[in-house]
Amino acid sequence: MEIQVSQEWHRTFPGAHIGVLLMGNVDNSKGSALLDREKKSLETRLHQKFAGFSRNEFSSIDVIRAYRNYYKRFKKSYHVQLQIESIVLKNMALPNVSPLVDANFMAEMDTLVLTAGHDADLLVHPVRIDVTKEDDAFVQMNGKTTQLKPGDMMMADNKGVVCTIIYGQDQRTPISHATRRALYVAYAPAGVAKEKVQEQLDLIRKYVILAAPEAIVEIKEIYGA
Repeated sequence: MEIQVSQEWHRTFPGAHIGVLLMGNVDNSKGSALLDREKKSLETRLHQKFAGFSRNEFSSIDVIRAYRNYYKRFKKSYHVQLQIESIVLKNMALPNVSPLVDANFMAEMDTLVLTAGHDADLLVHPVRIDVTKEDDAFVQMNGKTTQLKPGDMMMADNKGVVCTIIYGQDQRTPISHATRRALYVAYAPAGVAKEKVQEQLDLIRKYVILAAPEAIVEIKEIYGA
C-alpha cells in the first residue's frame, strides 16, 4: 500500500503526527472470548484509573486538551472524551461490534488517541494524508453527503475523501465482518506526543493478535509534521 503525506499537511499542522497500522490475514467474521475478557479487564482498569474524576478533570488530561483545542476551531466537541466519560461516569460497557473494530475502540479508550479503521482492500491507491479544501465533500457512515470544512486533517484515496478528524469516516471503506485487512490511522494534532501515537498502534496490534493470532503487520509507520 502506498501512503503519501502532502506538503500542505506538513505546513498546516506543525507538531502533528499520523500513525498508520495495516493488519492483514484476519478473520473478522467471528467473536473472540480472549478479546472479550480483555475488554472486561480494560473496563476495570479505566474505572480504577479515573476513579472520582469529574468532567473538568477529564478535560485537563493532556491528550484530551490537545484534541479539544483542535475541535474548538471547528466549534465541535471531542467525541472520544464523551465516550470515556460514558464508560467511567455512566458505567457503560465497551461495545461488541467485531474484533477489528473493538480492538481500535479499546485502544482509543486506553490512550484517548483518535483512530479510524478502514477495510484496506476497499481503498483505491494511492492513499493520501492531506488537508480539506473549500469544495471537498464526502458521504458519511450514516449516508449523509457532507460538505467538509476547510483546514481539517483528512485522508483520501483515488476516489475521494475517506476520513477527517471532525466528520469521521466515510460510508465506502469502513471495517465490516468481511474485512480481512484493516488499515488503522491515528490522527494526532500538536500536543499529542509521538510516543502516545506509538502506544496506540501497539495496543491495536496487541488486541487484533489476541483475537486473531494469525494476523500479520504489513505496515506500521508514524509520520510527523
